[in-house]
Amino acid sequence: MKTKVKELRTAAKMTQQQLADLTHVSSRTIISIEKEEYSPSLMLAYRIALVFGVSVEELCCLNENKALEDKQYENL
Repeated sequence: MKTKVKELRTAAKMTQQQLADLTHVSSRTIISIEKEEYSPSLMLAYRIALVFGVSVEELCCLNENKALEDKQYENL
């Protein structure tokens, strides 16, 4: 799933480890989210959103991800 985690983290001049510490996960988890290899749980997405002062909807690009998913279903 596409997120704005890397964009927001780098804009805040924060390391992956710093974000991991603030959200109680490992830096590997943050790395995996940024590489779109792992989708955060709702609670983790909420924690990250709070750190950056954005909504979960904005953080997780929900409109964009829904549109991509809808397009996949149209092709079935």
